[in-house]
Amino acid sequence: MDAASPQPGHLVLPLTAGQSAARVQEAVLEAPDPSTARLSGIPQPLANDLWLAAEAGLCDLTVEEFSEVLAGIAVRFNSGLPPAVAPGAAETASFLRGLRLADLALAAGCALGRERAWERFVEVYRAALTQAAIAITGSATLGQDLADSLYAELYGLRGDKEGRRSPLASYSGRGSLLGWLRATLAQRHVDHHRRTRRETPLDAVDAPAPQQATAPPPAQLAHLTHAVACTLQALATEDCFLLSAYFLDRQTLLQIARTLHVHEATVSRRIKRLTADVRKLLLERLQSGGLSKRAAEEALGTDPRDLEINLRPLLQSSQNPPFPDRDGDKEHKRTGPAGAGRS
Repeated sequence: MDAASPQPGHLVLPLTAGQSAARVQEAVLEAPDPSTARLSGIPQPLANDLWLAAEAGLCDLTVEEFSEVLAGIAVRFNSGLPPAVAPGAAETASFLRGLRLADLALAAGCALGRERAWERFVEVYRAALTQAAIAITGSATLGQDLADSLYAELYGLRGDKEGRRSPLASYSGRGSLLGWLRATLAQRHVDHHRRTRRETPLDAVDAPAPQQATAPPPAQLAHLTHAVACTLQALATEDCFLLSAYFLDRQTLLQIARTLHVHEATVSRRIKRLTADVRKLLLERLQSGGLSKRAAEEALGTDPRDLEINLRPLLQSSQNPPFPDRDGDKEHKRTGPAGAGRS
């Protein structure tokens, strides 16, 4: 299985090629000597076969783009041979055919920011990513935060000269993409734990709450339910829309961004900040109600299924001014009814 990189991937994939997949396939048929034609050092017939086997067209990748990715991996791992051994054409072809081609095409398409690839990624891996994060952290709240943080990081950043940079570009296809994602989640969790332990003063460290063997008492559930209701009702209309669209309706960042006429990165940043703010407000409200910090943290770890609360009406009943302008974003303002209609 691929080892997860602790830092964002340093491999920058090529930008969109001008040639379409259909045109490349046509060029294969028209080439006078297909056995010698090559794309990125890989024989063109082999590149074409691997592209078809990976269904890379579903991720908006051309044969040339996918060939560039495959060639880079073959060089990086010497086609699976020891460093002192020079691989031949047969060894390279065998190595490339043994990769997780479909997973590799999906990761490459996402790293390049292809919309169809991201839609497929969300459909296949979004829920599994969240479940794995919850299992790693042992908390639904912390797990959701970890998954959201990694998802935003996987989307990558776009620089002036370097193009899109995403950790997904470091995935080599030698193991499953789901295994790579789980390993990356675990590494990010360890990094966060080490960083926060170094930054937290000793006098601020609170002893961890003992793990509950049974369901929380009714009084604690009622207290938590009231705190959740009050906190959500106090949110601004835009914040309610973001929570409802993302967590209840399972909309993608792109879908939400199109509704609000902002960039996907803006939506990702706001959702990440909003979830942190809501958790902080819940802790403050629980502690102001008489719970200690440890008890409040324990209450936030309650299984949501134990709460008798319908979140959708709460997220549609905000009375605060709609869609405040934050972060200096120049975007269209939306009214409450328009946002609530998508919830």
